[in-house]
Amino acid sequence: MQTTRELALKALHEIWQRGRKPKDVLDDLSESLDKRDRAFLMELVYGVVRFRDTLDWALEDFLKKPSGLGHDTLNNLRLAAYQMLFMRVPHWAAVNEAVEMEKKEGRPELVNAVLRNVLRNLDSLLERLRDTKADKTVKYIATLTSHPRWLIKRWVKRFGEDVTMELAEANNRIPPLTLRVNTLKGMKQQVINELSKIGIEGEPTTYSPVGIKLKGFHIYKEIFFLKGLIMVQDEASQLISYLLDPRPGERILDACAAPGGKTTHTAQLMQDSGEVVAVEFDRKRMERLRENIGHLGLSSIKAVQTDILEYSAKEPFDRVLLDAPCSALGVIRRNPDVKYRHKPQDLLRFKANQINILRHVSKFLKPGGIMVYSVCSTEPEEGEEVIKEFLKESGDFYIIDTPLLFLKGFIKDGFLRTYPHMHDMDGFFGVRLCRKA
Repeated sequence: MQTTRELALKALHEIWQRGRKPKDVLDDLSESLDKRDRAFLMELVYGVVRFRDTLDWALEDFLKKPSGLGHDTLNNLRLAAYQMLFMRVPHWAAVNEAVEMEKKEGRPELVNAVLRNVLRNLDSLLERLRDTKADKTVKYIATLTSHPRWLIKRWVKRFGEDVTMELAEANNRIPPLTLRVNTLKGMKQQVINELSKIGIEGEPTTYSPVGIKLKGFHIYKEIFFLKGLIMVQDEASQLISYLLDPRPGERILDACAAPGGKTTHTAQLMQDSGEVVAVEFDRKRMERLRENIGHLGLSSIKAVQTDILEYSAKEPFDRVLLDAPCSALGVIRRNPDVKYRHKPQDLLRFKANQINILRHVSKFLKPGGIMVYSVCSTEPEEGEEVIKEFLKESGDFYIIDTPLLFLKGFIKDGFLRTYPHMHDMDGFFGVRLCRKA
């Protein structure tokens, strides 16, 4: 049977070499583990992914040719370095386990030498990592927080050094597991009471009226018994459905629906009365969407598997929700591998696709109808710039700047923005548009 550290090494191989998502890999590998080992595995894997560049910086002075190392050897070193720099693991245990694992890869002497050098210089490395006031250059912030320099550079230009450091550090904190209560089947306090019975403490979210934030480290498997009563959904994502403000009996298009958080929340706000047409192209994501609809017992949602750009409607909709495909740079704290995936030019590619989809789905909105555009991105190319360009060519649309009262604090010039460092929520952009009657 593989040790937890061996499973962590395997997980990192799947993430970096096969391009799989950390959550999917960990779901596969942690199924047979008890709660303690599962938590240790997730801390190791997510920790190394969050701080990959920081760990490489800590190791580089002790490696003559890091580019010549095999992927698994490098990940083995990163795992050990993460335990020494960021966890309360006995240093000897981290080194010994890494050397033992490396005997299968063929470089145990190198791993032993490098890690003992790290150990000898550990105090100075830790001092540099903890001194967040020492230096605020782009290079330093990027290294300390393990974010790409191009992203830090644009944040510094936009927010300044101090706020950039706060945002990047917030991205590296473990986010709470946040739930949305299905109020068609139960109430928030009822769910909090049920969680309390199994030793999980939950508290109401600050902004969303139907959200619960769990305290401590938890995974969905622990709360699966509540599947009809809740859906895992970040608080920022919950706010987008309130921005749409759907009404019972209306006909609504959710243009990019899976996995269904906003789709099912929309149906919930409509009291499951009316029709939500949920469009999704990807087969696996469609399966998950249908599964979530079934768990929540919603009958007003019609799932349609097709490319949204090929979708056509016989009659117009009262409201349209487009939660567009994006860079996902607003959800780095939940998916830390995202920050290494993109280059600056990718934002322009996403922008072009988002405008194209927005043009298409806007045709299906009736005069006087409401359309919400949203993305889980912090970047203006995917938010404000998309809307400004769309409005230039679509003279029959305008921004509605009068949201629900509890959303007011998030909206400036009609644009909703949430940030991890300010609100302890994912980074989201949203805007409410109306088609002139």
